[in-house]
This record gives sequence, C-alpha cells and structure tokens, in this order.
Amino acid sequence: MKRKIHRLTVKIYLLALGGLFCVPILFLLSGSIMSRYELMESLGPLTADSGQMITWKFFPHYPTFQHYVRILFQTPQFFIVFWNSMKIVILILAGQLLTAVPAAWAFAVYPFRFRRPLFTLYIVLMLMPFQVTMLSSYLALDHLKLLNTHGAIILPAVFSTFPVFLIYRGFCDLPKGLIEAARIDGAGEWTIFWRIGLPLASGGILSAMVLGFLEYWSLLEQPMAFLEDQSLWPLSLYLPEISMDQAGYSFVASVITLIPAVFVFLSGREYLEQGIVASALKE
Repeated sequence: MKRKIHRLTVKIYLLALGGLFCVPILFLLSGSIMSRYELMESLGPLTADSGQMITWKFFPHYPTFQHYVRILFQTPQFFIVFWNSMKIVILILAGQLLTAVPAAWAFAVYPFRFRRPLFTLYIVLMLMPFQVTMLSSYLALDHLKLLNTHGAIILPAVFSTFPVFLIYRGFCDLPKGLIEAARIDGAGEWTIFWRIGLPLASGGILSAMVLGFLEYWSLLEQPMAFLEDQSLWPLSLYLPEISMDQAGYSFVASVITLIPAVFVFLSGREYLEQGIVASALKE
C-alpha cells in the first residue's frame, strides 16, 4: 500500500512539474490568437510607469487569427530569415555527417598512436563555451574572408567535437569480434564501415543529428558576433527585433519557430534518449 501511495505521489509530482514546464507554451499559443487590443490591455504595464502588474488570459475573449494571416501572407521578411535558419541547420548537419562520423569511427575502431590524448582533447574542446573561442574564431574567419556570411556560422559548427563524442559511443558498442570476422572474410575497411558500422550505430548518429538540430536552430551568440547584414540573420536574431506594439506578431513568429524543433524532437525522441544514455557511459 505504501509503495502504491509513493508511486502515485511521484506521478502527481511529475505531472505537476511537466505542466509547469508547459506554461510558456500555453502562454505563446494564447498570445498568438489574442486580438491587438487584448494584448495591449494585458501587456500595457510593461511599457507604462504605473507600477501595475501585467494580467494574462489563457483563453482570449475574442480569439483571432489575424496575426497568423499577417505573418504568413503579408511578411516576406519572415520567410527570408526562416529560410536562413533552415539553410544553416541543414548544411551544418550535412557537414557533420561527412566529418564527425568518420572521425568517430577512427577513434572507436583503429588503435592509432596518441588516440586517448587526442580524444581527451576533443572532450576538452567540447566543454569550452563559445565565449572562450569567440576571438580566435573571429580572427580566423576574418582571415578566410567569411565574416558576414553564412559560412562563418556553418564552418565552425561542422567541425564541432560534440557529435564526434556522441557517435563514438555508438561505435564503441559494436562487437569487436564482428569487425574482426568481417576482415577475416575479406571485407575491406570501407565495406566494414558502410555495411556494419553505419547500420548498427545508426541510433547514435541520429541522436547526434537531433541534438544538433535543436542546438543550431536556436543559435544566438554566433550569428550575433559574425553576421552584420540583417538579410542573413536567422530566426533567433530576428525575433528580438519585434517591438512591443507588434506583440501578436511576435507570439505567432515564436509559435512558427517552435514547430520544426518540436517536430524533430518528437520524431527522434527514441534516438535522442539512446544518445543521452550512451554519452553518460564511461569509456
């Protein structure tokens, strides 16, 4: 009986905590269908010096989709920055597939000299925040004439060390005997990598891609540091530029920005969980 009560208590606590985390989403959804007058009434104290607290209704009295119509049919600039974000994320993930997967395979399969110190260096680089490497990255990108281009965002992210670490864990789970048996049977290294390594470690690769999409879809510091032309901005820089008198427009833009991230998360949730578990294991 005590165990059932304990389980019920834990479930109620987790549901309450999950509901608390959903409040910002409900805030966005309700704000996106509020009329302009209701938004001004609710958010007016933010711009006034009256000292009053804002009020909020999660169920508007007069819901409207005029903000959605405006952003989807009357604001071409939004589609430009939306495409910029998609372009940056897709090219980064494609580049990581071409660089991180072979690098992780080499670390996991081939016992070359200085492998462990080099992998430790990868982990150290992974833990370094962007603020530490920002100046050196800026100077390198300036030398390569990539500043104020999407290449300034894409190129450093392609060579990120985190997907190497995550995919490496997936390759480490492959049975060593299977690889040796394939070599004895005459399979080449490329065949082993393509026919054995990639299919069996696909969970780790997909989890790295899901985590990468969620990270690079909301990049803020890198575009802010390396992009000056507003026509190159991603959504993460465009949204803060929306003023208070366009609050409904801002809510709708935030909801649309959230949709791809939610879709990718739900589609790759299982692989994401596998990657988190794998990254927690010790070598």
